[in-house]
Amino acid sequence: MAADDLLVPVDDSVTLRKTVAYVAERAADADGRPTLHFVYPVSERVDTGDEGSEAASAADLLERVEVWVEEDLGDDSVAVETAVVGQTEYLFNPGDYADVLVEYARRNGVETVVVDPEYNPLGMAPLLPPLERELESAGLTVELAPVERPTRRGPLTRTAGVGQFVVLFCSTYAFYLLVSGTLSPFDLATGAVTATVVSAILWRIATRGEVELGKLGGRLARFALYVPYLLWEIVKANIDIARVVLHPDLPIDPQLVEFDAAVWSELPATTLANSITLTPGTLTVDVTQRHFTVHSLTPGAREDLLAGGLERAVRFVFYGRRAMRLATPAERGARTDDADAADEAGENE
Repeated sequence: MAADDLLVPVDDSVTLRKTVAYVAERAADADGRPTLHFVYPVSERVDTGDEGSEAASAADLLERVEVWVEEDLGDDSVAVETAVVGQTEYLFNPGDYADVLVEYARRNGVETVVVDPEYNPLGMAPLLPPLERELESAGLTVELAPVERPTRRGPLTRTAGVGQFVVLFCSTYAFYLLVSGTLSPFDLATGAVTATVVSAILWRIATRGEVELGKLGGRLARFALYVPYLLWEIVKANIDIARVVLHPDLPIDPQLVEFDAAVWSELPATTLANSITLTPGTLTVDVTQRHFTVHSLTPGAREDLLAGGLERAVRFVFYGRRAMRLATPAERGARTDDADAADEAGENE
């Protein structure tokens, strides 16, 4: 173990190259022959497409990092170790990422972690502040690489292809016909004109990312299967709640349930949150990143929620059948709190 050894978690970012240059220069100025440990935390939960796709991307990025260090130093004064970690874990929140980094650091005798200022593998809410706190609480020294960050000025319009136009046109046209309530020739014609105008104006603004019509078609087909499943869950929940309301003893047991959902972008998280709220007996109170806080009225509603039926169905819609095999919220250690205690805690804050 060398006191100058550094652990650097990596993910593709606009400042990663500068971060690598910084830690390489710092290690070169240190006494002895320190080791730079570049690690890429990756969870099997995100590999819902080709087998090992993210692990392969991680290995490719780590190879680039090694090349960058060699370019910057041009000698062997610094040793470089790379590793892909967390492949057997479900990494949902900063605590999960901190756990795999701490385990690696202790196993390799590293005491200092240098973090890229743009490091955010979760891709949604900022990861760094809570990650730094978790690492420091485990006894590691955490430093933010002092590199210049690019000014964030997103363009008003984005590069867009025919796919974005088609998606926006179809969704606008369908909404127009739904609001009109008829399929008369006049509504069909005016709807087509309106959808064309709206799509022509907004297709480079309202859409984000490349649209793959083949994958979109598959999602829509799976969503068509999801709708009757959701309606059936709503019917069952209504019957259960009606039974509780009509029961002389009113057997309710309100509690808050907290869990990290196995959904990994805004639209799937929104779909799951709304589906939970539409099902009587459960109400989505808050969603932060992938962390859900849900109010459950009865033990039965709570058991159904933690069994993960809705979550698996949403994963099926957006990620395919393979993603349905992931662990349920109950298996991942969901936490329940008495609703009254939670309300009291909120008042104290």
